[in-house]
Amino acid sequence: MKITVVGAGYVGLVSGACFAEFGFDVTCVDKDSSKVDALNKGIVPIYEPGLDSLIHQGVKAKRLTFTTDLSTAVKTSDIVMIAVGTPTRRGDGHADLTYVYQAATEIANSIGDSYTVVVTKSTVPVGASRQVAEIIKKTRPELVEGVSFDVASNPEFLREGSAISDFMRPDRVIIGTNNAKASEVLQKLYRPLYLIETPIVSTTLETSELIKYAANGFLALKISFINQMADLCEKSGGDVQVLAKGIGLDKRIGKKFLHAGPGYGGSCFPKDTRALNQIAKTYGVQCSLVDNVIRYNEERKLDMAQRIIQATSSCGTNKKVAVLGLTFKPNTDDLREAPSLTIIQELLKNGFEVSAYDPLYYDGCERLNYAIDCEKSFAKVRFANSTYDAVTDAGCVVILTEWNEFRALDMGKIIKLMDSSKKPLFMDFRNIYNPKDMTNFNYFGLGIGVT
Repeated sequence: MKITVVGAGYVGLVSGACFAEFGFDVTCVDKDSSKVDALNKGIVPIYEPGLDSLIHQGVKAKRLTFTTDLSTAVKTSDIVMIAVGTPTRRGDGHADLTYVYQAATEIANSIGDSYTVVVTKSTVPVGASRQVAEIIKKTRPELVEGVSFDVASNPEFLREGSAISDFMRPDRVIIGTNNAKASEVLQKLYRPLYLIETPIVSTTLETSELIKYAANGFLALKISFINQMADLCEKSGGDVQVLAKGIGLDKRIGKKFLHAGPGYGGSCFPKDTRALNQIAKTYGVQCSLVDNVIRYNEERKLDMAQRIIQATSSCGTNKKVAVLGLTFKPNTDDLREAPSLTIIQELLKNGFEVSAYDPLYYDGCERLNYAIDCEKSFAKVRFANSTYDAVTDAGCVVILTEWNEFRALDMGKIIKLMDSSKKPLFMDFRNIYNPKDMTNFNYFGLGIGVT
């Protein structure tokens, strides 16, 4: 079975590399010739643990190739997966399907004589997969749906930082199609997962499209809920970590996504909650829970900045803040809608000096140029080359991302490096330290009440 993946971004590269690992012949297509050239030289443009080696193995085995030639790849493929971006459309919150529909037109012009299943791997709203089918038929009227081709929905559930594991051992695989023949082809594609008893859910196009949005909307709701419980714990004398354990042991709730923090970010939750909200409005359905989650999450980030500002004022520390962690979560280089962007920008607006260190964005790192060019929030930030460089002369340390290297810092060394005129301030927005071990600091965690 031969597969073409259209789009060599995060989803496309991970999916392509994993399908090649399963033993299929995979071609990843991208219009960006510089990206394709880099991939052909063994340079992977994104950071994802394990992806480099998986791609190298696939290329070495000649099961994984990269090209800008979509037409040639599609002509001989049994399955063509659309894995292009669906960012938030400027101005209205809907998913922008421009790249999906462009890909559909190009695929239509390239489909050969054999039956082809066109799969929407990208996160798309209800009706998008049907629209892809209509575009194919309009572009090539001689192509008969159900005979020449079919369209299926197969959403991804990959978490940045653990995408390879998520793909190889998923909780479930969703296959949405209205044709049994297409379903059979995709069942064969995922046979390696079926052998390890992965549940495969077969459903309609519309349900499959909604499942992805509903899943991300619910997880965003869960994150926002525990953050609000953290605020309540702070006011009432509770401990959100014990609270999270107490409710997470209930199997109906589960323990995942119950960690208080500065708000969610990344490439999925922000855009998918906005899109889900707009989908509901389109169909005249009230989705106030999701609407409130979106608003609350933005307020949460601003609130974190205000906590830093107020704490430095009340503790009398200087206005130099050392920020540890910039990415929205550990084990990824993704800065999209990360809490750090909002928080740093607010600090700078209020006259603070910010030094920052992140294991992937530090002084001298090639990737740093991308961050500075793309994020205005970082324009006046001093980037350090280590945690200890960042905290030098600072009055306050803030942990925004729970990278492993921040979990066992030399607190004695940090105390000596920080401004000694006042008791230094340590704001742990990921609760990775025990307050009892932080008595040399004015320590602030999240959801830890004082009675």
